[in-house]
Amino acid sequence: MKSENVVKYASLGFIGLSSLSLLSVSLMAFNNPQSVMDLVSVKLENTDAYSSIRGIYGGAGMTIVLSLLFLMRKNIDYALGFLTMLWGFYALSRTITIFAEGALGAFGNQWIIIESLFFVIALSLLLIRNKRQSFV
Repeated sequence: MKSENVVKYASLGFIGLSSLSLLSVSLMAFNNPQSVMDLVSVKLENTDAYSSIRGIYGGAGMTIVLSLLFLMRKNIDYALGFLTMLWGFYALSRTITIFAEGALGAFGNQWIIIESLFFVIALSLLLIRNKRQSFV
């Protein structure tokens, strides 16, 4: 019973950490889209570019955050499944970039490690939770 609580709270903590990291980028994009693009040394040069970054990183990011918070309250396994896909596809996208365009810079290398680690954590927590539930 005690280990079930550890897994539950680790899952909730991980979902919360993921939500906070996505929320920080979302709020940054709403407030100043250029600050998000400064992370990868890209200059936004027109209002459509600002609008796109605000929409994708701000609006879509906020949708993901709110969805995660809803799922965290309703079904932790669904939230972990969603994060497994999210972090996994982020890491896959960077991997594709390595093969298609070449080596990543410092930012990309840092984030492929973080996203891969978050993918492994989400998948591990999901598998542990599902294994425990199948024995109940």
